[in-house]
Amino acid sequence: MKDKPKRGFAAMDPERQREIARMGGKKAHEMGRAHEFTREEASAAGKRSHETGRAHVFTSDEAKVAGRKGGEAAARKTKRKGN
Repeated sequence: MKDKPKRGFAAMDPERQREIARMGGKKAHEMGRAHEFTREEASAAGKRSHETGRAHVFTSDEAKVAGRKGGEAAARKTKRKGN
């Protein structure tokens, strides 16, 4: 089967996609339609995922990659705040 060319949002530059998504998230918060989980809500949701068997169990290598990405993102965020 022949691959279809990407159209619309999928064809956009990833940076432009992030920009649009960021604007949408900002607007949702302004309108009071966005929800930020409290620590307790997030914990309860995680427990439910594990109890129902829907939680992803990371391998050691996956955990290393995820931790590295999180650390790099935190460093970038800190660096931006310092400028």
